[in-house]
Amino acid sequence: MEGQGTDSASEAPLANWRNDFSKMFQYYLDRSTPHPLQRWLGALAVAMIYVLRVYYVQGFYVISYGLGIYVLNLLIGFLSPKDDPELEVLDGASLPMKGSDEFKPFIRRLPEFRFWYSITKAFIVAFVLTFFSMLDVPVFWPILLCYWGVLFVLTMKRQILHMIKYKYVPFTVGKQRYTGKKSAGSSGSRRD
Repeated sequence: MEGQGTDSASEAPLANWRNDFSKMFQYYLDRSTPHPLQRWLGALAVAMIYVLRVYYVQGFYVISYGLGIYVLNLLIGFLSPKDDPELEVLDGASLPMKGSDEFKPFIRRLPEFRFWYSITKAFIVAFVLTFFSMLDVPVFWPILLCYWGVLFVLTMKRQILHMIKYKYVPFTVGKQRYTGKKSAGSSGSRRD
């Protein structure tokens, strides 16, 4: 009986610490949401630290290759629409194909925040994995790099053809403004 009481008592501080850490982590994630430039600069810094680590130790190319495949997969999710007409039979909700179709905003399959968060986590995990020498598999890295490059080109070609076929652009430049319909007979300003 006494053994059970001490187990739960020793687990309580750990559970409290984990709960507090989770709340604090979520708080800072929520605070970073409206600052995409700073978030991406931080992700770039984490990526550069990883690249420097791999360059310094001259190894871990298989981990880098796996990281590259994962980032490519995330990029495809970021560039793809949430409701893909090729993947699902939709109930009338699809991308507009003609000018007369109703405007529907582009909604990503993988939102920008989750894309950033996943990439940052991936680089951190890959960085931690570089400290385990058993994961440094000796390979001829130029072959991995060429294979990844071919995979990237083929995947992007397919994605760009998909964008052209269904007439969508996953990027917005500036804020869209409604200008209203101009009638053919109006001269711009009316005086009564």
